[in-house]
Amino acid sequence: MSKYSCSPTFDVDRRSITSAGEHFNHRVAQSHRLSFDPVRPDPAPLDPTDASPAQARRHQPGLGVEVSAGAHRSGDRVRRGVVSFVRRSPRMNVSQQRAMNTLASTYLIDVPRDATSTSVAPGSRLDLPAIFGRTAPLTVEIGVGSGDVLAALAAAHPERDFIGFEVYLPSIATTLNKLENAGASNARVIMADATAGLDHLFGPADLDELWTFFADPWHKKRHHKRRIVNPDTARLVTSRLRPGGLWRLATDWDDYAHWMLEVLSAEPLLKPVDAGPDGFSPRWPERPVTRYENKGLTAGRTIHDLTWRRVDES
Repeated sequence: MSKYSCSPTFDVDRRSITSAGEHFNHRVAQSHRLSFDPVRPDPAPLDPTDASPAQARRHQPGLGVEVSAGAHRSGDRVRRGVVSFVRRSPRMNVSQQRAMNTLASTYLIDVPRDATSTSVAPGSRLDLPAIFGRTAPLTVEIGVGSGDVLAALAAAHPERDFIGFEVYLPSIATTLNKLENAGASNARVIMADATAGLDHLFGPADLDELWTFFADPWHKKRHHKRRIVNPDTARLVTSRLRPGGLWRLATDWDDYAHWMLEVLSAEPLLKPVDAGPDGFSPRWPERPVTRYENKGLTAGRTIHDLTWRRVDES
Protein backbone atom coordinates (compact mmCIF):
# COMPACT_ATOMS: atom_id res chain seq x y z
CA MET A 1 0.00 0.00 0.00
CA SER A 2 1.28 3.45 -0.81
CA LYS A 3 0.86 6.32 1.63
CA TYR A 4 0.39 9.96 0.69
CA SER A 5 0.98 12.88 3.03
CA CYS A 6 -0.75 16.14 2.28
CA SER A 7 -3.19 18.16 4.30
CA PRO A 8 -6.37 19.70 2.88
CA THR A 9 -5.89 23.28 1.76
CA PHE A 10 -8.67 25.86 1.74
CA ASP A 11 -8.77 29.17 -0.03
CA VAL A 12 -12.10 30.48 1.21
CA ASP A 13 -12.64 34.22 1.32
CA ARG A 14 -15.48 36.68 1.49
CA ARG A 15 -16.47 36.00 -2.10
CA SER A 16 -17.53 32.47 -1.19
CA ILE A 17 -20.46 33.82 0.84
CA THR A 18 -23.28 33.68 -1.68
CA SER A 19 -26.76 35.07 -1.58
CA ALA A 20 -29.78 32.79 -1.88
CA GLY A 21 -29.83 31.02 -5.22
CA GLU A 22 -26.14 31.62 -5.96
CA HIS A 23 -23.69 28.78 -6.07
CA PHE A 24 -20.41 28.18 -4.30
CA ASN A 25 -17.72 30.38 -5.81
CA HIS A 26 -16.19 28.42 -8.68
CA ARG A 27 -12.68 29.76 -8.15
CA VAL A 28 -12.81 28.79 -4.49
CA ALA A 29 -14.10 25.33 -5.33
CA GLN A 30 -11.30 24.80 -7.82
CA SER A 31 -8.69 25.61 -5.17
CA HIS A 32 -10.41 23.42 -2.59
CA ARG A 33 -8.70 20.08 -2.32
CA LEU A 34 -11.91 18.41 -1.16
CA SER A 35 -13.21 18.77 -4.72
CA PHE A 36 -16.71 20.21 -4.27
CA ASP A 37 -19.16 20.25 -7.14
CA PRO A 38 -19.53 24.02 -7.67
CA VAL A 39 -22.58 23.76 -9.89
CA ARG A 40 -25.37 21.83 -8.21
CA PRO A 41 -26.14 19.21 -5.57
CA ASP A 42 -24.93 15.70 -6.32
CA PRO A 43 -26.96 14.35 -9.24
CA ALA A 44 -29.21 11.35 -9.41
CA PRO A 45 -27.45 7.98 -9.76
CA LEU A 46 -25.33 7.89 -12.88
CA ASP A 47 -25.83 5.51 -15.73
CA PRO A 48 -22.85 3.14 -15.92
CA THR A 49 -21.86 4.69 -19.24
CA ASP A 50 -21.78 8.27 -17.92
CA ALA A 51 -18.32 8.35 -16.39
CA SER A 52 -15.17 6.40 -15.85
CA PRO A 53 -12.61 6.56 -13.04
CA ALA A 54 -10.25 8.33 -15.44
CA GLN A 55 -12.80 11.11 -15.81
CA ALA A 56 -13.67 11.29 -12.11
CA ARG A 57 -12.18 13.97 -9.86
CA ARG A 58 -8.96 12.84 -8.19
CA HIS A 59 -6.64 14.28 -5.57
CA GLN A 60 -3.98 13.13 -3.22
CA PRO A 61 -5.27 11.85 0.12
CA GLY A 62 -4.23 13.39 3.40
CA LEU A 63 -1.93 12.24 6.15
CA GLY A 64 -2.93 8.87 7.57
CA VAL A 65 -4.74 7.61 4.47
CA GLU A 66 -3.30 4.65 2.63
CA VAL A 67 -4.24 3.76 -0.95
CA SER A 68 -3.58 0.31 -2.30
CA ALA A 69 -1.61 0.07 -5.52
CA GLY A 70 -3.94 0.16 -8.48
CA ALA A 71 -6.80 1.64 -6.50
CA HIS A 72 -7.19 4.37 -9.13
CA ARG A 73 -6.70 2.04 -12.08
CA SER A 74 -9.81 0.38 -13.43
CA GLY A 75 -11.54 -0.08 -16.75
CA ASP A 76 -14.93 -0.38 -15.07
CA ARG A 77 -17.53 2.32 -15.44
CA VAL A 78 -18.56 4.31 -12.37
CA ARG A 79 -22.02 4.08 -10.91
CA ARG A 80 -22.99 6.43 -8.10
CA GLY A 81 -25.21 4.36 -5.83
CA VAL A 82 -28.22 5.48 -3.83
CA VAL A 83 -27.16 7.78 -1.00
CA SER A 84 -28.94 8.91 2.16
CA PHE A 85 -28.56 12.64 1.55
CA VAL A 86 -29.07 15.43 -0.99
CA ARG A 87 -26.36 18.10 -0.98
CA ARG A 88 -27.08 21.79 -1.51
CA SER A 89 -24.99 24.83 -2.25
CA PRO A 90 -22.35 24.95 0.53
CA ARG A 91 -22.71 28.57 1.70
CA MET A 92 -20.76 29.49 4.83
CA ASN A 93 -20.77 32.43 7.18
CA VAL A 94 -17.61 34.24 8.26
CA SER A 95 -17.07 32.09 11.35
CA GLN A 96 -17.40 28.92 9.31
CA GLN A 97 -14.98 30.21 6.68
CA ARG A 98 -12.48 31.02 9.41
CA ALA A 99 -12.84 27.51 10.82
CA MET A 100 -12.14 25.95 7.44
CA ASN A 101 -9.12 28.20 6.91
CA THR A 102 -7.56 27.63 10.32
CA LEU A 103 -8.80 24.29 11.66
CA ALA A 104 -9.24 21.96 8.69
CA SER A 105 -5.60 20.91 8.68
CA THR A 106 -6.00 19.79 12.30
CA TYR A 107 -9.39 18.11 12.37
CA LEU A 108 -10.40 17.27 8.80
CA ILE A 109 -9.16 14.04 7.21
CA ASP A 110 -8.69 14.40 3.47
CA VAL A 111 -9.56 11.17 1.63
CA PRO A 112 -9.16 10.14 -2.02
CA ARG A 113 -12.33 10.44 -4.09
CA ASP A 114 -13.96 8.25 -6.67
CA ALA A 115 -16.80 9.59 -8.85
CA THR A 116 -18.23 12.40 -6.69
CA SER A 117 -17.09 14.91 -4.10
CA THR A 118 -18.50 12.80 -1.25
CA SER A 119 -17.29 9.44 -2.54
CA VAL A 120 -14.32 7.44 -1.26
CA ALA A 121 -11.95 5.70 -3.65
CA PRO A 122 -11.93 1.92 -3.35
CA GLY A 123 -8.67 0.64 -1.94
CA SER A 124 -8.32 3.49 0.56
CA ARG A 125 -7.71 2.72 4.22
CA LEU A 126 -7.20 4.94 7.24
CA ASP A 127 -3.97 4.52 9.16
CA LEU A 128 -5.49 5.24 12.56
CA PRO A 129 -2.24 5.26 14.60
CA ALA A 130 -0.78 7.78 12.13
CA ILE A 131 -3.86 10.00 12.39
CA PHE A 132 -4.18 10.00 16.18
CA GLY A 133 -0.61 9.20 17.19
CA ARG A 134 -1.74 6.21 19.24
CA THR A 135 -3.95 3.12 19.28
CA ALA A 136 -7.20 3.60 21.18
CA PRO A 137 -10.84 2.44 21.03
CA LEU A 138 -12.54 4.11 18.07
CA THR A 139 -16.05 5.55 17.87
CA VAL A 140 -17.55 6.63 14.54
CA GLU A 141 -20.55 8.94 14.20
CA ILE A 142 -22.63 8.95 11.02
CA GLY A 143 -23.86 12.48 10.35
CA VAL A 144 -22.33 14.78 12.95
CA GLY A 145 -24.71 17.66 12.16
CA SER A 146 -23.52 20.69 14.12
CA GLY A 147 -21.02 18.60 16.06
CA ASP A 148 -22.69 18.80 19.47
CA VAL A 149 -22.45 15.08 20.25
CA LEU A 150 -19.01 14.56 18.73
CA ALA A 151 -17.40 17.53 20.49
CA ALA A 152 -18.98 16.91 23.88
CA LEU A 153 -18.27 13.19 24.09
CA ALA A 154 -14.80 13.39 22.56
CA ALA A 155 -13.88 15.97 25.20
CA ALA A 156 -15.45 13.81 27.92
CA HIS A 157 -13.53 10.69 26.83
CA PRO A 158 -9.92 11.63 26.01
CA GLU A 159 -8.98 7.95 26.28
CA ARG A 160 -10.95 7.18 23.10
CA ASP A 161 -10.65 8.33 19.49
CA PHE A 162 -13.57 9.64 17.42
CA ILE A 163 -14.29 10.11 13.72
CA GLY A 164 -17.44 11.76 12.40
CA PHE A 165 -18.83 11.64 8.87
CA GLU A 166 -20.67 14.63 7.40
CA VAL A 167 -21.44 15.77 3.84
CA TYR A 168 -22.52 19.39 4.40
CA LEU A 169 -19.69 21.91 4.43
CA PRO A 170 -21.30 24.48 6.80
CA SER A 171 -22.00 21.67 9.30
CA ILE A 172 -18.40 20.51 9.03
CA ALA A 173 -17.10 24.02 9.63
CA THR A 174 -19.35 24.45 12.68
CA THR A 175 -18.16 21.10 14.00
CA LEU A 176 -14.51 22.10 13.61
CA ASN A 177 -15.16 25.18 15.74
CA LYS A 178 -16.82 23.07 18.44
CA LEU A 179 -14.01 20.53 18.47
CA GLU A 180 -11.47 23.30 18.90
CA ASN A 181 -13.46 25.04 21.63
CA ALA A 182 -13.92 21.74 23.48
CA GLY A 183 -10.25 20.83 23.21
CA ALA A 184 -11.22 17.58 21.50
CA SER A 185 -7.87 16.75 19.94
CA ASN A 186 -8.94 13.10 19.79
CA ALA A 187 -11.67 13.75 17.18
CA ARG A 188 -11.58 14.07 13.41
CA VAL A 189 -14.14 14.69 10.65
CA ILE A 190 -14.39 13.21 7.17
CA MET A 191 -16.46 14.79 4.41
CA ALA A 192 -17.85 11.68 2.73
CA ASP A 193 -20.82 9.40 2.35
CA ALA A 194 -20.63 7.35 5.54
CA THR A 195 -21.45 4.02 3.93
CA ALA A 196 -18.62 4.44 1.42
CA GLY A 197 -16.35 5.51 4.27
CA LEU A 198 -17.22 2.48 6.38
CA ASP A 199 -16.74 0.22 3.38
CA HIS A 200 -13.36 1.51 2.21
CA LEU A 201 -11.65 3.35 5.07
CA PHE A 202 -12.02 0.78 7.85
CA GLY A 203 -11.31 -2.91 8.17
CA PRO A 204 -13.13 -5.68 10.02
CA ALA A 205 -13.54 -5.06 13.76
CA ASP A 206 -11.93 -1.60 13.62
CA LEU A 207 -14.79 0.11 15.47
CA ASP A 208 -15.60 0.01 19.16
CA GLU A 209 -18.86 1.97 18.72
CA LEU A 210 -20.91 3.47 15.91
CA TRP A 211 -23.54 6.19 16.40
CA THR A 212 -26.47 7.08 14.15
CA PHE A 213 -28.48 9.83 15.84
CA PHE A 214 -31.50 11.52 14.24
CA ALA A 215 -30.74 10.50 10.68
CA ASP A 216 -33.01 11.72 7.88
CA PRO A 217 -36.15 9.53 8.08
CA TRP A 218 -37.00 9.86 4.37
CA HIS A 219 -40.72 9.58 5.02
CA LYS A 220 -42.02 8.89 1.52
CA LYS A 221 -42.15 5.22 0.66
CA ARG A 222 -40.33 5.73 -2.62
CA HIS A 223 -37.47 7.31 -0.65
CA HIS A 224 -37.10 4.51 1.91
CA LYS A 225 -34.20 3.18 -0.15
CA ARG A 226 -32.28 6.29 0.96
CA ARG A 227 -32.55 5.51 4.66
CA ILE A 228 -29.09 5.12 6.11
CA VAL A 229 -30.32 2.28 8.34
CA ASN A 230 -31.05 -0.58 5.96
CA PRO A 231 -30.09 -4.26 5.69
CA ASP A 232 -26.96 -3.55 3.62
CA THR A 233 -25.72 -0.92 6.07
CA ALA A 234 -26.49 -3.22 9.00
CA ARG A 235 -24.31 -5.95 7.51
CA LEU A 236 -21.54 -3.43 6.85
CA VAL A 237 -21.70 -1.96 10.35
CA THR A 238 -21.68 -5.44 11.85
CA SER A 239 -18.51 -6.30 9.94
CA ARG A 240 -16.77 -3.14 11.14
CA LEU A 241 -17.69 -3.47 14.82
CA ARG A 242 -15.48 -5.56 17.04
CA PRO A 243 -17.23 -8.38 18.95
CA GLY A 244 -18.82 -6.62 21.90
CA GLY A 245 -18.94 -3.30 20.04
CA LEU A 246 -22.09 -1.17 20.14
CA TRP A 247 -24.32 0.49 17.56
CA ARG A 248 -26.23 3.33 19.20
CA LEU A 249 -29.17 4.88 17.36
CA ALA A 250 -31.87 7.44 18.12
CA THR A 251 -34.77 8.95 16.19
CA ASP A 252 -37.82 11.07 16.89
CA TRP A 253 -39.90 9.47 14.13
CA ASP A 254 -41.98 6.47 15.20
CA ASP A 255 -42.12 4.80 11.79
CA TYR A 256 -38.37 5.08 11.32
CA ALA A 257 -37.79 3.73 14.84
CA HIS A 258 -39.77 0.59 14.04
CA TRP A 259 -38.05 0.33 10.66
CA MET A 260 -34.65 0.41 12.41
CA LEU A 261 -35.83 -2.14 14.95
CA GLU A 262 -36.88 -4.49 12.15
CA VAL A 263 -33.59 -4.03 10.27
CA LEU A 264 -31.41 -4.64 13.31
CA SER A 265 -33.48 -7.61 14.45
CA ALA A 266 -32.82 -9.31 11.11
CA GLU A 267 -29.03 -9.11 11.53
CA PRO A 268 -27.97 -12.32 13.33
CA LEU A 269 -24.74 -10.87 14.78
CA LEU A 270 -26.50 -7.93 16.46
CA LYS A 271 -28.34 -8.29 19.76
CA PRO A 272 -30.31 -5.65 21.70
CA VAL A 273 -28.97 -4.19 24.94
CA ASP A 274 -31.36 -3.47 27.84
CA ALA A 275 -34.34 -3.52 25.49
CA GLY A 276 -37.81 -3.10 26.95
CA PRO A 277 -40.95 -5.00 25.91
CA ASP A 278 -41.30 -2.70 22.90
CA GLY A 279 -37.77 -3.55 21.74
CA PHE A 280 -36.29 -0.10 22.44
CA SER A 281 -33.50 0.74 24.86
CA PRO A 282 -33.41 3.42 27.55
CA ARG A 283 -32.08 6.80 26.53
CA TRP A 284 -28.30 6.80 26.65
CA PRO A 285 -27.62 9.36 29.40
CA GLU A 286 -24.32 10.53 27.90
CA ARG A 287 -25.89 11.61 24.63
CA PRO A 288 -26.29 15.41 24.62
CA VAL A 289 -29.68 16.80 23.64
CA THR A 290 -29.21 18.27 20.16
CA ARG A 291 -31.40 20.71 18.28
CA TYR A 292 -32.83 17.80 16.29
CA GLU A 293 -33.94 16.07 19.47
CA ASN A 294 -35.32 19.34 20.86
CA LYS A 295 -37.22 19.89 17.64
CA GLY A 296 -38.83 16.47 17.95
CA LEU A 297 -39.70 16.99 21.60
CA THR A 298 -41.19 20.41 20.89
CA ALA A 299 -43.36 18.83 18.20
CA GLY A 300 -44.58 16.25 20.71
CA ARG A 301 -42.78 13.28 19.18
CA THR A 302 -41.35 10.41 21.23
CA ILE A 303 -37.60 9.85 21.17
CA HIS A 304 -36.69 6.21 20.53
CA ASP A 305 -33.23 4.89 21.42
CA LEU A 306 -31.76 1.62 20.20
CA THR A 307 -28.54 0.05 21.49
CA TRP A 308 -27.35 -3.15 19.85
CA ARG A 309 -24.22 -5.19 20.53
CA ARG A 310 -22.15 -7.05 17.99
CA VAL A 311 -21.80 -10.67 19.15
CA ASP A 312 -19.30 -13.39 18.25
CA GLU A 313 -20.02 -15.53 15.23
CA SER A 314 -19.81 -18.74 17.26
